[in-house]
Amino acid sequence: MKPTVHLLHLTTAWIILGVLASVWPKFVILWQWGTVALVGAAFVDALLVFARPRLKVDRLLPGRCALGVDTEVELTIHNPSNTSAAISVYDGIPLESETSELPWTGRIPGRGFTTVIYPIKLLRRGQIPFTSSHVLARSPLRLWDRKYLSGETGSLAVYPNYEPVVRLALLSIEHLENQMGIVRKNQQGLSRDFHQLREYHEGDTLNQIDWKASSKRQALISREYEEQRDQNIILMLDSGSRMRAMDGELPQFDHCLNAMLLLAFTALRQGDNVGIMGFGGTDRWLPPVKGQHAMTTILNHLYDYDTTTSPSDFSDAAEKLLIRQRRRALVVILTNLRSEDSEHVIPALQLMRQKHLVLLASLRESSLQQALDQPIHHLDHALDFTATHLYLKDRQEAFNKVESHGILTLDETSERFPIALANQYLNIKSLGRL
Repeated sequence: MKPTVHLLHLTTAWIILGVLASVWPKFVILWQWGTVALVGAAFVDALLVFARPRLKVDRLLPGRCALGVDTEVELTIHNPSNTSAAISVYDGIPLESETSELPWTGRIPGRGFTTVIYPIKLLRRGQIPFTSSHVLARSPLRLWDRKYLSGETGSLAVYPNYEPVVRLALLSIEHLENQMGIVRKNQQGLSRDFHQLREYHEGDTLNQIDWKASSKRQALISREYEEQRDQNIILMLDSGSRMRAMDGELPQFDHCLNAMLLLAFTALRQGDNVGIMGFGGTDRWLPPVKGQHAMTTILNHLYDYDTTTSPSDFSDAAEKLLIRQRRRALVVILTNLRSEDSEHVIPALQLMRQKHLVLLASLRESSLQQALDQPIHHLDHALDFTATHLYLKDRQEAFNKVESHGILTLDETSERFPIALANQYLNIKSLGRL
């Protein structure tokens, strides 16, 4: 319990009155009566605030939410007392969160309740705990504030941001994937299987026209092909210390997770099987799953992945993958390749390439481009520009070394990474490389 501003003001007035009484004796009686009144009121008000029943706070959390996306939490505050209560409530939100509408301040009617809904943005994935709510109840005479905890603890499952996946699902219903930048290439060849005959559409190639069916129907009939299905896609996620670096509001690790979701959804929609493997201090494995309903399985597997302080051991990861995945697959390694990594990364990639098609997908720091784009006004800017340019040159040389060994590569910033990764997968499918 702590005094309110009103009690502090009354105490200040009482001190001033005491100073006056020490100078002019005629204020002594007034000061004495003021002392009795102030102490009595403070004592009675303290008894009243402790005698009042505690308010009960019930919290309703959503079943799940996405990382970095606003979600709503509902608080129901019950007042068992016959008189209304002026309170402030600050919910027991986790440290890794943001909200602009707490604490909530208001009055709860006697024998009534009030429902409070506030938005919150969670900044860490996994099972995030919520503690009991902090209640600050004002005494009847407004001289004291009583602090206590109310309500149960709880937890909220925070998943990777699957908004791009939802957007793609909605757009794909109307065949509008190109609005997101995902491009389907209509290349015919061994990578595609015959699907059905249909009427000729403008833009169809002559190779697509079935002349025998066209002669029977007296109209142009085209063959429609579809990508080969039931191929395996293994997504290897680097959980090592290198992925803990921040890129904007999120770590690079979470940007990779978001890209994985979009790629997994795209692959499942193509009829392929998607498996997940974590390495770099995390040894987790999800065998390949199939069907668009498998996105739930993938989300439940990925949502509590986290980075570690361990280094990324690519050789160990390659050996474990070859044991776990014996059937040929497209193996996508999501990491952040540094110029000094090529010497120990290339042998691991070559080992996997003996059986699989390997794509090294690297997330490039957005701050590098920002350093190149900033105007140069003084020496520090010039030094930053030169150092960044040299770093990018060394980085490109490392990618050239990887590509010289027959390894596919992708190097993009976080803003372009998800779409670029999905397009790379579709290109591989259309070219029949898998």
